[in-house]
Amino acid sequence: MSTVAWITARGLFGRRRVLLLLPLPALLIGLALLCEAYDVNPADWGEPVLVGLGLAVVLPVVSLIVGTGVLGSEVDDGTIVHILTKPLPRRDIILAKLGVAIVVSAVTAAVPLFVAGTLADSARLGAALAIAAAIGACAYSAFFLMLSLLTRRPVLLGLVYILIWEGLLSRFISGTRVLSIQQYVITIADKITPTALYEDEVSLTVAVVMSVIFVLGCTLAAVDRLRSFSMAGETS
Repeated sequence: MSTVAWITARGLFGRRRVLLLLPLPALLIGLALLCEAYDVNPADWGEPVLVGLGLAVVLPVVSLIVGTGVLGSEVDDGTIVHILTKPLPRRDIILAKLGVAIVVSAVTAAVPLFVAGTLADSARLGAALAIAAAIGACAYSAFFLMLSLLTRRPVLLGLVYILIWEGLLSRFISGTRVLSIQQYVITIADKITPTALYEDEVSLTVAVVMSVIFVLGCTLAAVDRLRSFSMAGETS
């Protein structure tokens, strides 16, 4: 399992795709520093930067890039066959790759959110955002990893979820917020350190329970799908 995780991490950081992880976190920190330098009231820039950019764009997009990259490329080029020939439980393969995706996504998103939250209010708010982002990274990574096994267009479907479901529908249709990872993250962050910079739209119970359901459900679905690859002897 550790060997699979090491190979996954080396492959992920060895591709040019990893360079896509840098601009958005840098933009988030840069905007926060710029607002701080010009003494802009945090009440004016806190929500659009922390939520509009940090939680609505940086966290999900980074998780999408990493979550679909740890296994999706192997499915596309057929090298997944070599992994499936190894005497490893399919569960261990998924857990190893999911672990790498979660760690990379969480660190990449949590660090800039901590910096931006600290500049906007305090280190406590920064820590709350970082913790919530790490929890969100678990749910997003499991979801996007599952998509990479269920479809050949995981990035496209992931963007539809981020932009249409979370970005559009959840703003106007309250019922869709129950299936919005972004809303779980906002609620968890707000419960850890309450702030007037943004408002939560779902209860803490919903946020925690649905986050667990996303992680467990998507992970189990990914394991089951990988088993079907092995049984069918194909990657389509």
